[in-house]
Amino acid sequence: MSPKPKIAVVLKGYPRLSETFIAQELLGLERAGHELVLIALRRPTDGKRHPVHDEIRAPVHYLPEYLHEEPWRVLRALARAVAKRSFWRMLRPFFRDLARDRSRNRFRRLGQALVLAAEWPDDASWLHAHFIHTPASVTSYASMISGIPWTCSAHAKDIWTSQDWELSDKLGRARWTVTCTRSGYEHLRDLSSDKTRVHLSYHGLDLDRFPSFDGEHSRRDGSVPDDPVRIVSVGRAVSKKGYDILLKALSLLPADLSWRFDHIGAGELTGKLQVLAGELGLEDRIGWHGALDQKEVLSRYREADIFALASRVAANGDRDGLPNVLVEASSQRLACISTAVSGIPELIDDGHNGMLVPPESPTALAAAMERLIRDPDLRRRLGDAAERRVRADFDHHSSVGQLIGLFESEWRRSP
Repeated sequence: MSPKPKIAVVLKGYPRLSETFIAQELLGLERAGHELVLIALRRPTDGKRHPVHDEIRAPVHYLPEYLHEEPWRVLRALARAVAKRSFWRMLRPFFRDLARDRSRNRFRRLGQALVLAAEWPDDASWLHAHFIHTPASVTSYASMISGIPWTCSAHAKDIWTSQDWELSDKLGRARWTVTCTRSGYEHLRDLSSDKTRVHLSYHGLDLDRFPSFDGEHSRRDGSVPDDPVRIVSVGRAVSKKGYDILLKALSLLPADLSWRFDHIGAGELTGKLQVLAGELGLEDRIGWHGALDQKEVLSRYREADIFALASRVAANGDRDGLPNVLVEASSQRLACISTAVSGIPELIDDGHNGMLVPPESPTALAAAMERLIRDPDLRRRLGDAAERRVRADFDHHSSVGQLIGLFESEWRRSP
């Protein structure tokens, strides 16, 4: 076997603006000499691409997003699979999964796995799933059909919205699983029969794309009506990001403070949030910018005075891991306010390199924002410490190096 076999990476969708941490990891693997082929369950829906997507050389193959849209492709794959003993062996764990999750989605993942196994990319000899929910289901079934071993990167929503039985089964089937926050790591270890096969690796930042900011953030203090303090947030408009909490917090700021809030990101709740902003009387002080590419986002960080993100645990258990946007903003010496949820305290030490407040508390968030608005010296101190932390501990070369080490330990074990 080649020292660096071709890896087929299974993704939920590709490319995605919200998943730069995956794209930079793929590029890092390629730059280290690993040949990749990308397998996506969904075609792209974002209207823009980050520059990193254009630097990744790996070809992309798309599985049928809905089986009824490409029935002949699925039937051809099934016809090829039934001739293999491995297909019939795979049916036992599949029906065990189906008994616990009687859903159309379960058959959809099986159909996608059949197509993946039938159309296997030339020379690929390893499978790696990004996300332990649906991509790992497809990858696991395809692995059982093809006999190709697989590994997994788990993140946030996929961990916290999956049933424990399913996580435990996948952890047992994968050769190893890596995740990006200590809370997720400890949860997966608790569910794994072999704790040595679960690894912690923080997502790093490509600091070449986020170089040190040579300029200075402003010394605005909210006292000049024509020169408001600039507050920015980057994130999808979904429940776990807590933008309703952030808007309510903004409405609680004292009337004498001059500020402006800019939101960057698309999402299903954008319309509802804009209605809420109107009800709170904030519409004239908010800019809704939709999805922007990485260069545009970097420019917004440098123009801003404060970064705010009110992450929460959503009703379905979904939550952030360690949002990459907090790492990005910190790299630009931008003072950050967020919540003590999931992996965020693993980056932000309250009062040292940022500010943390309890989730679901507009009052606490408003108090923290008021303090930072009125005190540019505090913003500068927190921002300086935030950049030092990121550049010391969150360089993506470290996280990619850990992943390469895990892969290469498998190559050494393989005959």
